Amino acid sequence: METRELTCIRCPRGCQVEVTLDGDEVVGVRGNACPRGDEYARKEVCDPTRVVTTTVPVEGSAVAAVVSVKTAGDVPKARVLDVVRALADVRLTSPVRIGDVVLADVCGTGVDVVATKDV
Repeated sequence: METRELTCIRCPRGCQVEVTLDGDEVVGVRGNACPRGDEYARKEVCDPTRVVTTTVPVEGSAVAAVVSVKTAGDVPKARVLDVVRALADVRLTSPVRIGDVVLADVCGTGVDVVATKDV
């Protein structure tokens, strides 16, 4: 049996959660104050994912030189740097609208990168 301690990030409480594993199987979660903590802890130890946020350059805008972007969903934690690298060469031309797909199916994850503001 192995025990891992995590700080839950699903709500502002930040519960200290303890996950007990038997090999790759979660056999117990304790310390969470709500069901979201249990769900988060199980996912985090077995299949961690992240939403990636960054900026990309925008040309032709009088408002900003960059636009904020994010993945439209979670990507595997192990692919976060790949996603950032894939965005390194992306250049946009104004106008850019919130929700515009900046890079479709980034790194073959099935997740699009979208603009998060109008520029």
